[in-house]
Amino acid sequence: MGSGFSVEAGGLDGNALHVLIADDDCDLRASLRDSLEDTGFTVTEASSGAETIARATASGPRRPDVILLDYRMDVDGLSVLRQLKDKGIEAPVIMMTGVANGEMATQAIQGGAANYLGKPFDDVETVVSAIRHEFEYAQLKRGESVVEFLTKSVDRSERIVGVSPQMIEVFKLVGLVARTTTTIVITGETGVGKEMIAEEIHARSDRRSNPLIKINCAAQPESLLESLLFGHEKGAFTGALSQHKGYFEVAHRGAILLDEIGEMSPHLQAKLLRVLQDQQFERVGGTEPVKVDVRVMAATNRNLRQAVDEGRFREDLYYRLYVVEIYIPPLRERMGDIPLLVSHFLEKHRYSPRSPAARITKEAVDKLMTHDWPGNVRELENVIQRAVALSQGEIITEEHISFGARSSHAVIDVDSALREGSTLEELMNSLRREAIAAALRLSSTPARAAERLGITLDELEAARATRLTRAVKVR
Repeated sequence: MGSGFSVEAGGLDGNALHVLIADDDCDLRASLRDSLEDTGFTVTEASSGAETIARATASGPRRPDVILLDYRMDVDGLSVLRQLKDKGIEAPVIMMTGVANGEMATQAIQGGAANYLGKPFDDVETVVSAIRHEFEYAQLKRGESVVEFLTKSVDRSERIVGVSPQMIEVFKLVGLVARTTTTIVITGETGVGKEMIAEEIHARSDRRSNPLIKINCAAQPESLLESLLFGHEKGAFTGALSQHKGYFEVAHRGAILLDEIGEMSPHLQAKLLRVLQDQQFERVGGTEPVKVDVRVMAATNRNLRQAVDEGRFREDLYYRLYVVEIYIPPLRERMGDIPLLVSHFLEKHRYSPRSPAARITKEAVDKLMTHDWPGNVRELENVIQRAVALSQGEIITEEHISFGARSSHAVIDVDSALREGSTLEELMNSLRREAIAAALRLSSTPARAAERLGITLDELEAARATRLTRAVKVR
């Protein structure tokens, strides 16, 4: 039975890959041995825990490259596993059991097992595939086949990471406005890092020793948001048992970030306008003006100009806010930043506080580069954090990279898009982007995706790099 694996070159010394079968069932050992030897592996056997330790640590014969270890022999298989790890045995251990359950699997993996297989096996190919995979992964961990693709060091204290021309322009703009008191609107899709840009501006400003207060305007009902922002007097409403200072007072001589400002009600827009014009307001239930010195920053993923035209956002407030706009491009428009972002997140999300940063293969990075990142940098961070956990902080391979469930049927809401002012060109750009994203998801390589779409690879790369001026609503 062939496994598709060149076992002659599989072992660490160039000989056939050596597998140790540790199981007290002699019939199972014999069956596995025959099948694995027919495949081309070298096989030795052990029928007890003590014999397993002896064969795995023997200094004479070549040590095994992979160990198949039964969960229950004359001793607990987990104790054998611990002894192997304590003795520095690097060969991956695949735990086998005939009474598989979730707790056993969890204990085995936490104890250092590389894999976990239930008996009886569906076919020997399952075992062969597991052996091959764990041996190749062990080679990666030893550094024999790891692709070291990340060469730039990243300061773990940095809030924002990027080297693309688009992000360099953002950084330059941050540097220009940070020391001013100018009102700033930060725009961009969800997940691009608008809050981090606000934090960076504040950290580089003369107000950095005073607080930056952040509030999501869409996350609170209007009455509560008004009290949070402007405070209230005792007795202003049921439950108002004492005077309360709002965020604008707390942020005095500091700054405030109004996230998702497009969701603010007309009533609160009017109060905010007065703060911007006169630097004063009244608490809820109060009549005395409260004067403050606060730098206002706002963030939105909506088109506020469109909201003004539709009567949902005050035009005078729009012009008061839009003194400086900082637009953060989506990740799909700056794919060249992905390697540096990956390096940053590997440093940030270590498997444990004492663990070194995980490493990643070129194939895994290539897989990241084929995704269209609808969740932007936030999605990339989540993907890397999950991959670090799945790889136990060691080598991240393609199989550790997953993008989560996503519908394969994208529908462009043409009616809504046209009502919001999208042009035919913008509609076609959105359709083109969805088609490219779907082809990349369904294909193993960008070349195969281009073939599906009936275009050349150069045309595909050019289409992915083209800046789309507006994302039309897709459901």
